[in-house]
Amino acid sequence: MTSEPVPHPESPDWFRRALAVPFTDEVVEVDGCAIHYLAWGEPGRRGLVFVHGGGAHAHWWTHVAAPFAAEHRVVAVDLSGHGDSDRRQVYDFEQWTDEVMAVTDAAGIVGLPVIVGHSMGGFVTIATAALHPDRVSGVVICDSPVTEPDPEVVSYRLKEAFGSAPRTYASVEEGLARFRTVPAQARYLPYVMDHVGRRSLTPVDGGVAWKFDRGVFAQFAGGSIRAIALPHLRRVVARFALLRSENGLVTRDIGESMNEQLGRVATVIEIPEAGHHPMLDEPLILLTALRALLADWDHSEPHRRR
Repeated sequence: MTSEPVPHPESPDWFRRALAVPFTDEVVEVDGCAIHYLAWGEPGRRGLVFVHGGGAHAHWWTHVAAPFAAEHRVVAVDLSGHGDSDRRQVYDFEQWTDEVMAVTDAAGIVGLPVIVGHSMGGFVTIATAALHPDRVSGVVICDSPVTEPDPEVVSYRLKEAFGSAPRTYASVEEGLARFRTVPAQARYLPYVMDHVGRRSLTPVDGGVAWKFDRGVFAQFAGGSIRAIALPHLRRVVARFALLRSENGLVTRDIGESMNEQLGRVATVIEIPEAGHHPMLDEPLILLTALRALLADWDHSEPHRRR
């Protein structure tokens, strides 16, 4: 078991406690590709699976996921082309769902897991629930605008951020100074950005570089992951909750449209003051919303689509 390095000096106690929860780095092979994931808590428990957004990685979830380790087997996956997982020549949306399920199977989870996905990871989570309806008990989608173009793909088209030429930085500190999210938002917590940013860089010749594969966004630049995810949304039968960031990409109209596609059985919750990346600016509200949802799902019967 391992734990996180020393956190940022501005870190509050709750954040330090979350990063101090021991975890393991694990790997499972999926179609010839090594898929890395983080695991907290003891095997043999019911499971929570966290899926990151485009260009992100498993450690974006650490401070939100780790507090659940006392009662759950908790895992956070690095999709292929992201984090510490291998890259592929060709990325397939449904293959990402296979990676999520392979991690779930390998992690020692008992029963059907709840999967939590953010942004692009929310689209992957929707497809996972649709393609594997008998293997998922519920899904929580964090600001994934199924009816809007993907911000990561739009960014590539504009030759910004993910679409720009790969950059090498002389040091981690220089890389951290250039760390940005797509889309940008008004507020970030500096100690969270430090935690996430440091784990977004990897050593290369001449310094450090971002871990994600720009080929992911090059491949999807001609279309939208949203267009791939939308048909899957209509097929989801697992419990479904949409966490809509107040200042994010899922407007009230988009949330209403998604609920309509689901047969009006979804729970839609607004995260106050949050931008598109709520784990970076309002992680405690996000954590509270997840705790409340899971507690309710433990003691209630789901509404079923007519």
